[in-house]
Amino acid sequence: MEEIYNRIGKDSTVQGPNLVILVTAILIACVGLNMNSVAVIIGAMLISPLMGGIVAIGYGMATYDIQFIKQSVIKLGFQVGFALLASTIYFSLTPISTPSSELIARTSPTIWDVLIALCGGIAGAVGNTRIEKSNVIPGVAIATALMPPLCTAGYGITMHSLNFFGGAIYLFFINGFFIALSSFLIFKILRVPVKDGIGREHFKRQQTLLWIIGILITVPSIYMAYQSVDTNIADAQVKKFISKEADFDTSSIVSYQFDNGILTIDLIGMPLTNTQITNLKKSMKHYSKLDNAELRIVQDNSGDSLNKEQIQQIITQK
Repeated sequence: MEEIYNRIGKDSTVQGPNLVILVTAILIACVGLNMNSVAVIIGAMLISPLMGGIVAIGYGMATYDIQFIKQSVIKLGFQVGFALLASTIYFSLTPISTPSSELIARTSPTIWDVLIALCGGIAGAVGNTRIEKSNVIPGVAIATALMPPLCTAGYGITMHSLNFFGGAIYLFFINGFFIALSSFLIFKILRVPVKDGIGREHFKRQQTLLWIIGILITVPSIYMAYQSVDTNIADAQVKKFISKEADFDTSSIVSYQFDNGILTIDLIGMPLTNTQITNLKKSMKHYSKLDNAELRIVQDNSGDSLNKEQIQQIITQK
């Protein structure tokens, strides 16, 4: 057990090599997010030292060592603050300010992120207790991304965007809390020795605090997951409606958008007749997400004399 304690304490330090690794991980993550490079972002996840401090907090909770928990929280707080500061400076200096898809992807955490963090924390805690070398820790680092959300939050600070900052920080806290919680559970199962002089009252107080924090963090993620599923179902139904119901011989769809209960379709070619539009509106009733939606058709009759192949060529050229 002493070997586990020493290993966790070493992994959570913020001095020497770990500080250098922290700086490089921040810069790599920022560049990867900025350039929309998945490979570079994965590299930042692999070398990020943030996991060590979070697992250390879980270990401190399992041993009821208040001093160790405080030290681990201070170390992690320094890492988080440094990452936010460095990423904010980077994104204020980079000439590329347009948000990439990798940045956007880290602003809407869901219940699935909770499940990933729980499983990752369990794997990470087990990996820390094994003597032999394994690929557990690198795998956990990739699955439970910690550095990219912090750098995304730095982007949000630079852009004065509450959505980017709030969503990314929330994702980081989801990962951090549930990694610490699952680590705590594993260390309890392994019966790590508790610190002397810990009373029953302290145990109950810590248990209550964990339940409260867990609920407060989980509930919003469940709501976001519901919204994500609902949006995906709506997108799938819109695509099916467009391909099945809106396939015309003398006109083609240039673009479409479904937003706030309004389906807007841009057409080129022969204008649709009133009967065709009425039939489209009726067919929307067969799709649950389009049942009460409003249909707006924007028609461009510049292609009246063109056939379908010529219209498709025009669309391709656009």
